[in-house]
Amino acid sequence: MGISTGTVANVRKRFAADGLEAALTEKPRTGGPAVLDGKGEAVLIGLACSKPPKGYARWSARLLASRLVELEVVEGVSDDTVRRVLKKVRSSRGRRRAGACPRG
Repeated sequence: MGISTGTVANVRKRFAADGLEAALTEKPRTGGPAVLDGKGEAVLIGLACSKPPKGYARWSARLLASRLVELEVVEGVSDDTVRRVLKKVRSSRGRRRAGACPRG
């Protein structure tokens, strides 16, 4: 089935302790909901690939975050969240030059 023996052992323990329903479902995980959904991520990537505002050579994470708020995509987003989303997009193992908007 493509699972490790540790996973099987954990499911078995949950079954023995709490029954079938507990063994088949996961408990809620910690952490809050995602700030950017798929549409928000698409807008962010589109912005990152567009020309930066006048007076700037390129987009910074802080500029992108403030622009997302201006466009009312989200009520608020940190520049760390912007960096994380763009890093996720830029990780491409099959291409020589990876990126959200590769140039040249």
